[in-house]
Amino acid sequence: MTTAAADDAAFSALTAKIARERGFGAGSYRDGCLRRRIAVRMRARGVLNFEAYSHLLDADPAEWEPLLDALTINVTKLFRDRDVYEVLARDVIPAVWAMPAPHLRVWSAGCASGEEPYSLGALFHRHATARSQADRLSHLHVIGSDIDRASLDRARRASYPESAFGDTPDDLRHRYFTREMPASVLPDVRALVTFERRDLLKDATPRGPLQLITCRNVVIYFDTASQQALFQRFHDALQPGGYLVLGKVETLLGAARRLFEAVDHRHRIFRRP
Repeated sequence: MTTAAADDAAFSALTAKIARERGFGAGSYRDGCLRRRIAVRMRARGVLNFEAYSHLLDADPAEWEPLLDALTINVTKLFRDRDVYEVLARDVIPAVWAMPAPHLRVWSAGCASGEEPYSLGALFHRHATARSQADRLSHLHVIGSDIDRASLDRARRASYPESAFGDTPDDLRHRYFTREMPASVLPDVRALVTFERRDLLKDATPRGPLQLITCRNVVIYFDTASQQALFQRFHDALQPGGYLVLGKVETLLGAARRLFEAVDHRHRIFRRP
């Protein structure tokens, strides 16, 4: 067996092991992405190949947590890409708030440690109170989901270091977060958000209909077939007129283009017709 073939076989065996022992289905992720993220942990532990890293996981089970953190792409902060949130606050939040639905349901898919759903909750709360409609907030439900349990635990703690606030507008920072560090999300916003473990590629979408789905900087790591299937599920979960927000480097391809109409190409905001 050539060196390249042996490397491919060891990589396949490792990803199968990760799926079998930790339930992380790597088969729908791009190989290049997985290799790079596993390589980060291999370098950190001084391991030179995939087979040796597999043995390390057996010898040191504590390595599973940093590995899964690396694989699930948990890099975010509050109001990340501030200009996107400015468009959401100006155009999308008012449109969603005005929808004739008895309950408003927002899904932050792949929310990591919760910064995005809390950011969305703050925008909705500000919009409602500015219009003296705070009573309607009891009908708003922001759902944050992620595959990684450790990230969800951090999200439920709702406490963030100074580094998480680099993109946060001053008015929102002072209104919805405590001043001491680490800063906690205040109850007005925390009450709007719940978290649940959900594998985007295998689990059902939250019970709908949904009016807004954000899934930013996640889809790019999936292969084409998985992306298409996920976009179809997003479409089916949204009520007509509902919004989908992707990351800045992501877009709709192929058949998915027929499922949504572009609202803002630059900020990757789409709507179900």
